Amino acid sequence: MGKSLEGHASYELLNRVNTALDFPLSKIMLEGPEEELALTHNTQPAIVTYSIALLEKAKNILQKKDVAIEKVLGHSVGEYSALVAAGALSFEDAVHVVRARGQFMQDAVPVGKGKMVAIMKVPQEVVQKACTHGSESIEKVIPANFNEPNQIVISGHAAACDRAVAWLNDNHSCPFRAIELKVSAPFHSLLMEPAAEKLKDTLSDVNFNETNIPYIANIDAEVYGAGTTPDVIRDNLYRQVAGSVLWTQSIEQLPAKTLCLEVGPGRVLMGLARKINGDIKVHSLDKEDAFEELEEML
Repeated sequence: MGKSLEGHASYELLNRVNTALDFPLSKIMLEGPEEELALTHNTQPAIVTYSIALLEKAKNILQKKDVAIEKVLGHSVGEYSALVAAGALSFEDAVHVVRARGQFMQDAVPVGKGKMVAIMKVPQEVVQKACTHGSESIEKVIPANFNEPNQIVISGHAAACDRAVAWLNDNHSCPFRAIELKVSAPFHSLLMEPAAEKLKDTLSDVNFNETNIPYIANIDAEVYGAGTTPDVIRDNLYRQVAGSVLWTQSIEQLPAKTLCLEVGPGRVLMGLARKINGDIKVHSLDKEDAFEELEEML
């Protein structure tokens, strides 16, 4: 992750992340092993580092073509990259916070206590009803990620997730799929509340600035304009940990014909955006010739 940027000025971010964390994260990004990179306290700062490095390279082209960034948004940990792009957070502070965030999230739930399940081709209101029926006084499940209209991930206590899927099998007549995700913890569920409380303390110690461009928050899919205050940003990030990622609703905030740049590993968000609004153009920068294509496109 990040090797494709070698030789460009933004590659320096791989050195800066090592200094910021006092830990050789770039070695794991470039060389692996994959199981080390997959640990969430490594994955989260690695994603932010690669995302911002891609963005910095893209900025050269945007400036040359006199194209301004009008809004930013990011999926889960990607919201931190978006806030760096919006001027609210320094790169060094962002990787410091998300490494702590990853550790807090991993430590919040013993292995096997929770799970996440992707529910395919079930309407939102039916998934929400399944979560209500699957939840009990102690064991809870909620919709965690509204990824696109036909893909909603539920998350929470393992038994509650199983009850929600069983309720769908008994009460939803149309064909659907329920796919258990290979994740290390039940992210964006009520089980993450201890992590959220720990993160609140970390966020209070970090210097945030007012945003200089609007951003769309995961927790409520609202557009927060330029000049959004640090207290509002901190609260959105705190609530996001144990709350739902309203990605479908966030993409729906974008006008038709919007050009989105996907910065970060893979092209998952491109695929989701196409299913939410086919009139939105998403260009992934994590592929060969991506920057040449961007220049031609602009």
